[in-house]
Amino acid sequence: MPETLFESEINSLELIHRGKVRDIYAIDDAHMLIVTTDRLSAFDVILPDPIPGKGVVLNAVSNFWFERMADTIPNQLSDMTLEQALPDAAERAPVVGRAIVVKRLKALPVEAIVRGYLIGSGWKDYQRSGGVCGIQLPEGLQMADQLPEVIYTPSTKADVGDHDENIDFDSTVDLLGREMAEQVRDVSLKLYTEAAKFARERGIIIADTKFEFGLDGDGTLTLIDEALTPDSSRFWPADSYQPGSSPESFDKQYVRDYLETLDWDKTAPGPSLPNEVLQRTADKYREAQERITK
Repeated sequence: MPETLFESEINSLELIHRGKVRDIYAIDDAHMLIVTTDRLSAFDVILPDPIPGKGVVLNAVSNFWFERMADTIPNQLSDMTLEQALPDAAERAPVVGRAIVVKRLKALPVEAIVRGYLIGSGWKDYQRSGGVCGIQLPEGLQMADQLPEVIYTPSTKADVGDHDENIDFDSTVDLLGREMAEQVRDVSLKLYTEAAKFARERGIIIADTKFEFGLDGDGTLTLIDEALTPDSSRFWPADSYQPGSSPESFDKQYVRDYLETLDWDKTAPGPSLPNEVLQRTADKYREAQERITK
């Protein structure tokens, strides 16, 4: 297995925040360093075992999408190099391939979730209510069915250990103002639709995804955090996709499915994962990267 990084340690920079997967450090008033570790969270709980090489994959996939979608929306990437941010080669070495230098932006308090297929919490909601997050859907849909049209189902951003809360569009208007709420919704739908088409041509269905956004000093909406990775999305192989059951996946759904077989209440601490699950998940992440970026 590749070397793993569960938690970064950069003594020359101030640690701002350690999230579910990413460690964020202050560089100066205009820049931050984000290190993508091999930590994995499921059901909003950080699991004790890292997925080998996962952080490198997530970083590469995100950077690919940031570059590809730069004409649609600005992103967080900065012109400052990693060498400039971390001049000490020994300190830099453990995070090479995992770290990016980003602009300091004001993060918006909303996660922009876009769904093209009926799965996960959306499927559970549909079974209870006939809709997803208050959006009514036709009767008789199966698990993993493609939705009649792509839907936007935002949520509030939760602290580590807490659960995100689904909200309706009007609630995002209250949080962001109507113009910004509409801009977030519209660009999220556009990004997902374009990415889903691109990925489908490479044999991957992007069932759903989440985006996060921030504002620069001029109030310009900017794509932040990560973009269309196996952590923030559900990736399914198109050649074996069949509605009616939970499809095989290139993402952490394999871990979620395993965890659902355990007697675990989905609160911290999370259970350890068998080596077979760790290795198979690592392989899935790498395959997704290869299909999308090459």
